[in-house]
Amino acid sequence: MNKTILAVLSLFAFSATSFAQEAVFQTKSLTPETALVAAKAALESCRKQGYQVAVAIVDRAGLTQVLLRDRFAGPHTPKVAANKAWTAVSFRTSTLTMAHETQAGKPMSGIRNVPRFIAAGGGLMIEGGGSLLGGIGVSGAPGGEADEACAKVGIKAITEAIEF
Repeated sequence: MNKTILAVLSLFAFSATSFAQEAVFQTKSLTPETALVAAKAALESCRKQGYQVAVAIVDRAGLTQVLLRDRFAGPHTPKVAANKAWTAVSFRTSTLTMAHETQAGKPMSGIRNVPRFIAAGGGLMIEGGGSLLGGIGVSGAPGGEADEACAKVGIKAITEAIEF
């Protein structure tokens, strides 16, 4: 009988430990310094092409970590850049893809009614080591493809630092 009680107690202790381990999780986040490197690289890439843009980096929850606006970027660009980054993180895909997938008549077209959703290229997820770390949004270049190209340069600038 003592062996049975001991076995039941051991099973209970194992279950409690297993449950405790499953009750929490850890996430990785970009440091503000790393986010700033990405934002500066994206801004500089657009600037070299003659584009005045705003660049936003958000964390995995969509909260803005870094926001840079070039001198002559339009007054709308900071908000649009932040919302592009938010959209990429929130929907776990690029905003250029979302622009195509949410057009009128498509099954996901209703998503365009979500506050902060931006259906224009320039928002990308930032991933490292198999984890979502945040997002980058660029606004102000002539077209979503140009915004996205600058965003990709920003991600490339930090790739080595975030691959773990």
